[in-house]
Amino acid sequence: MATKKVEIVVSPRPAHFVGDGFRVHNFIPGVHGLDMKRMDPFIMLDYNSKFHFNGSDRPRGVGVHPHRGFETVTIAYSGKVEHHDSAGGGGIIGEGDVQWMTAAKGVLHKEYHETEWAKNGGIFQMVQLWVNLPAKDKMSTPKYQAIQNSTMERVDLGDNGFIEIIAGEYEGHEGPATTFTPVHMMNAKLKAGGKATFNFPAHFNTAALVIEGNITINGEEHVKADHFALFKNEGEIFTIEANEDSVVLIISGEPINEPIYPHGPFVMNSREEIMQAFEDFNTGKFGYLED
Repeated sequence: MATKKVEIVVSPRPAHFVGDGFRVHNFIPGVHGLDMKRMDPFIMLDYNSKFHFNGSDRPRGVGVHPHRGFETVTIAYSGKVEHHDSAGGGGIIGEGDVQWMTAAKGVLHKEYHETEWAKNGGIFQMVQLWVNLPAKDKMSTPKYQAIQNSTMERVDLGDNGFIEIIAGEYEGHEGPATTFTPVHMMNAKLKAGGKATFNFPAHFNTAALVIEGNITINGEEHVKADHFALFKNEGEIFTIEANEDSVVLIISGEPINEPIYPHGPFVMNSREEIMQAFEDFNTGKFGYLED
């Protein structure tokens, strides 16, 4: 099989705050052509690189807000987040855990630093991805998947480290998350000198975000911590080697190839559907959630 080569390595953009609890670098949509269509089905990626929050009696975060038409996936690397939504989903995600919320036809939700963690503060590091839904599923029933680290499938690479699968599969092993379209999402946790090889269809949109350490891709492309590597839509196989102990988020998904019409917290297929989303939100059809 042909090698899947890197198209571009993207440096983190200047950080901005979402609410008062998430200091993020936005990679998708972003610069260098990383728009929603190019990265479909991944329509947003916000990365909260390591940031120290002081202790606070009032948990920082983002208050009640709506979503429709996609899924939010929050991956915790350090710190703890508490989530609640109007469909009854929610809970606490700690280090290594994932919350996978399917907004679908519409929910209200809020996200805060977990109360006890907030009192002491500490290092906070997270990724939030928005995964688009196909038109036929955008108005389906909302759901919530609380994925604890202990439930993730691990593929032992021996002295190289291991692969931790959130969704999709690696070498025949499957992650616990259910998805509406083919999506692979996993952490490669490699020791210095460790290698891992990945195989995804050529037409899938594929990328790697270096969370910790630094890596070399295919023996030629060096990628440092907090940088994002986008792969070309050619070839199937690539290899990463850790130059020091490293954690790398790997994402790969089949494009949905439908019109993408975003506006704020809604991502639909047409302007008319966006207008309907605002009307439904304003008339209370997204349910109720106390701030």
